[in-house]
Amino acid sequence: MLKHTNLNRLSKRVIALLAAGFIAIFSTTYLFISLAEDVLENEKFAVDQAVGEFVSSINTSTISSLMGYITEAGAVIWLAVGTFILTAYLFFTKRSNWFIIFLLINMFGISALTKGLKLLFERERPEVLSQYDGTGFSFPSGHTTGAVALYGYIIYLVGRSHLTNMSKSVWIAFLSIWILAIAASRIFIDVHFFTDILAGLAIGLLWLLVCIFSLETLLVKKGKKDGIDPKG
Repeated sequence: MLKHTNLNRLSKRVIALLAAGFIAIFSTTYLFISLAEDVLENEKFAVDQAVGEFVSSINTSTISSLMGYITEAGAVIWLAVGTFILTAYLFFTKRSNWFIIFLLINMFGISALTKGLKLLFERERPEVLSQYDGTGFSFPSGHTTGAVALYGYIIYLVGRSHLTNMSKSVWIAFLSIWILAIAASRIFIDVHFFTDILAGLAIGLLWLLVCIFSLETLLVKKGKKDGIDPKG
């Protein structure tokens, strides 16, 4: 049982924010692409083709192998392990467990959004490679949305920590580059189009911001705005 946390205290306002954010991201993504499909279809595929050709021109077996390792950091199993480790860390080091609750809302929410959008658009992948979880539908990139959600949440925690500004900058820069590397890896191993990656970054970031804004709203309202020290 989560200590010092009563789930009944999750205010109606915060629940409404989360629900509205989830619905807004899902519906606006669908409506935008549906309405713009006839107008932007050629340009969209032109971008995918141009980026694909550029990546092919610079890709080597060494780079492809490296990207194969990097992409695993966005796989479901590693995101689940990362979420478990972060949950355990927050449980044993924080007085407020709202950070844990919103971490889980963040991860389960982005999973539901990604799966729902994949089923709606049913976009086929450039290549189907089960070795790199390159199966199922393509849009948006699940590795990308998951990476933004988890590592982006860690960036948020770092930003609220007691680390020095220099240390914060280093960690935030590293994690940001790591997210982009995971996203790019999906193109280098040819299991996603460029537009899948862009959508994954946008959807992941929007949902992350919805969760963070809801969490901060709750913490301010409940008077539990505590700092987080990664060093414990």
